[in-house]
Amino acid sequence: MEAAATVRLNGAQALVRLLQAEGVTQAFGIVGGKLGPLLHALSQSPLRFTGVRHEAAAPMMAAATFAATGRLALALGEMGPGGLNLASGTGVAFNNNLAALLVTTNQHRAAAYPHRGMFMDLDARAAFAPVTKWNAVVHDVRRLPELLRTALREALSGRPGPVHLDIPQDVLATACDWPADEFDIAPSRYRALAGPRPAAAAVAAAAELLRGAQRPLIVAGGGVIVSGAVHSLRALAQRLNAPVAPTQMALGVVASDSPHCIGQGGLIAGDALRQAFDGADVIVAVGCRFSSWLWDESGPLARRHHRLININIDPSALGAPALHEVAMLADAQAALDDLLAALHDAPLQVQADWLPGLRQLRSAYDARLVQMARDDRDPVMHPAALALAIGRALPADALVVFDGGHTSFWSNDCTPVHAPRTRFHDPGMSQLGFGLPYALALQLAHPGRPVLQITGDGSFGFTLQELDTARRERLPVVTIIHNNAAWGIIRAGQRNQLDFEYGTSLADTDYAAIARGFGGFGETVERAEQLAPALQRALASGLPAVLDCRTRFVPHPAMPAFGRMNRFGFDAAARLA
Repeated sequence: MEAAATVRLNGAQALVRLLQAEGVTQAFGIVGGKLGPLLHALSQSPLRFTGVRHEAAAPMMAAATFAATGRLALALGEMGPGGLNLASGTGVAFNNNLAALLVTTNQHRAAAYPHRGMFMDLDARAAFAPVTKWNAVVHDVRRLPELLRTALREALSGRPGPVHLDIPQDVLATACDWPADEFDIAPSRYRALAGPRPAAAAVAAAAELLRGAQRPLIVAGGGVIVSGAVHSLRALAQRLNAPVAPTQMALGVVASDSPHCIGQGGLIAGDALRQAFDGADVIVAVGCRFSSWLWDESGPLARRHHRLININIDPSALGAPALHEVAMLADAQAALDDLLAALHDAPLQVQADWLPGLRQLRSAYDARLVQMARDDRDPVMHPAALALAIGRALPADALVVFDGGHTSFWSNDCTPVHAPRTRFHDPGMSQLGFGLPYALALQLAHPGRPVLQITGDGSFGFTLQELDTARRERLPVVTIIHNNAAWGIIRAGQRNQLDFEYGTSLADTDYAAIARGFGGFGETVERAEQLAPALQRALASGLPAVLDCRTRFVPHPAMPAFGRMNRFGFDAAARLA
């Protein structure tokens, strides 16, 4: 009998071949000695490796790749501090349910698990466990295909999330003979490529509720984007003549000028969103976790008069924290298609003035923002004036990241959005500084489109070293900074609550000069009318660019709602005490 064909590869080469079979094209990280075998294997593969300046940027870039394209990316960290740095950026993927593959290396197996006290020792499995959906140590190179496919299955099935493999240095370097067809196995052989359909009884119950609904509301979460269900969600909104409230992870599921849009991002979006939650009698939540962006003292977690139809692929998101009338454990696309079919010819009872009334509230809120900018007499720019100028100046095909704490509120309200996967935020971890790495990954995914991040000066300081990555990799991302020379929202809180100020000043930094020092384009903007021509010059430069826009701190109108949102759990507990 003829012997089965084999191929001899070391662990690193096998890993890369397995990633190619999954369709991975991007890897991010910092080169390191113990990663040598893996870096060598990557150098001989079609995967593109982007070297960053801090490992925390790598998982942020992997998260952005999945958010923008639905494709998995690899983030690498050397052992010890490299792994800890990698873990510090992984929360962006974990808290926002974005898939990523993280790989660290470690001491050779004779000195690891348990570790023997060598330099750079780290129990990487334990360090990554709280911020990953699944992780493991690869103790034997022969288990690498099994463990990697388990990781991929966990990352991409059900609720997406980051996964981690710690591979000791000698496992990466160990060679063995593999069956020649080991690396040709299609993803469909080891993981499901489509999510489940909802139970017929749940579809019937949901349709019955909606047939009697007078004031329906649709809440769209990130699951709508991952599932590719945007068209079906818009069709349901049109069928019900219902308002749609996209969460921060679903920006663009309805365009900002859509007749169904009443604001986005949760209860920070103004009066129309709050009135919608107060007045709705049936809520359809699709791919939404009901995070704190939807909480307040009278929000959907505290109220009982509406009935909730909750559609989610993750069973842990059904019934907690929001109680439901009908639960659908299903893929968003499948559930919406079945629900639309069940409502096809059904007579509905939606109040004619429900959606128009909410739209009027939203229009009044938008007019209020415009008026704030117009009435400004201070020589230092009002943040509303800058945010509106940015919104008007954006190229039609631009991709935009909203970074910064208070700054992101202005971006959320004033930046128009027309399509999904064009506006990005980090609501789950809210990690300041994620914006520049995120934007770099978006530029890699869409090299022909303009990519911008809108950020605050405090946030920008966390990752501005990645301007060097942008220059080396020729990624012409434009950064627009709301520079109020302070930790603005913290300063305001100190002054308002305890009448003091401590450690909040960030004065006298010239971010445009920093950009030029990295070999990029830098310009200072002091008036709103200067923004559009400065942005044109930045885009025309073809370089990584920074527009240092000098603003002052003015509280966003949503600040009271944000405060209530953050106190809801505390106040509820106090009432029960």
